[in-house]
Amino acid sequence: MSNLKTASVLAFERNLDISDAFFAQKNSQNKDSKAQPVTIKEKSVRGTISNRLKNPEKIDPAKLDAEIEKANLQRVDSAALDEDCDTLVVTWSCKVLPFSGKPSVCNDQAYQQALVSTVQNYLENQGVSELARRYATNIANARWLWRNRVGAESIQVNVSCTVDGNAHSFDFDAKSISLRGFDEEATKNDDIKQLASLIEKGLNDDAFIILYIRAAAVMGYGQEVYPSQELVLDTGKTKSKELYQINGKAGMHSQKVSNAIRTIDDWYPDAEFPIAVEPYGAVTTLGTAFRQPKAKMDFYTLFDNWVLKGDAPDIEQQHYVMGVLIRGGVFGASGKE
Repeated sequence: MSNLKTASVLAFERNLDISDAFFAQKNSQNKDSKAQPVTIKEKSVRGTISNRLKNPEKIDPAKLDAEIEKANLQRVDSAALDEDCDTLVVTWSCKVLPFSGKPSVCNDQAYQQALVSTVQNYLENQGVSELARRYATNIANARWLWRNRVGAESIQVNVSCTVDGNAHSFDFDAKSISLRGFDEEATKNDDIKQLASLIEKGLNDDAFIILYIRAAAVMGYGQEVYPSQELVLDTGKTKSKELYQINGKAGMHSQKVSNAIRTIDDWYPDAEFPIAVEPYGAVTTLGTAFRQPKAKMDFYTLFDNWVLKGDAPDIEQQHYVMGVLIRGGVFGASGKE
């Protein structure tokens, strides 16, 4: 095993295959009403100059007044519920694919054999039940609604699935399920346990699992909702904010939903809250990598020591490493130093 080197070409496909999320709306007071699409609308806004000024105390008040007179004209996309709708309805699906540890691409068969053996040893001794339980909790607590979750009065999440001809359906009061931990929910919520069991079956290839998730979030009549925002790469465009839409319907990127579902890593050093499973524990909104290579807690250090040297990390870090592989990605070793 000491002669092994990490394959230069190594990639894993994701095992949680998540769709885009689609936005619709309805009136909670009218039980018979059908959900209608949430559409993207364009606004032209006359804003004010409000950016931070350099040396503001030295600016001539008359010059500042002249600058303030200039309107900050913007064209932006926005999404809101209609005046007769108070509930945001978001739907998406998740296919759970078998996880065996076999990479989708690997150019070193000796390394692949060691890698698959390492993963199989984990599956036999630890299993994916812990990971499945955390994925299930994040589906149930509607973490994937992101900003829409914060502004909701109440959120009901339904998860349905058919396995071997048997229909399963689970209902969750999302706001009552914590975003900050996983242990408490596992002990008191039988539906989370059953949902986790289905996810575990899919990862273990014991059944074909595809979950259909639907959330109904009471936001308020006419209130703004928050689809994904598109990255505007064409700087010549006149619109400063573009929202994601699918066939005219507001939506959320599958990557954004996926990021929320895999926000299960509270095993990093000095953890205060769960973060998404990433090789360096990166959280771009905080500008921080919580798993620094210097601390030897990043994915590559743990993964290489485990596969190449047989040095298995603590069980919690084993869960983390396998979570990264389930996430998928390209992990080959570069030939450059």
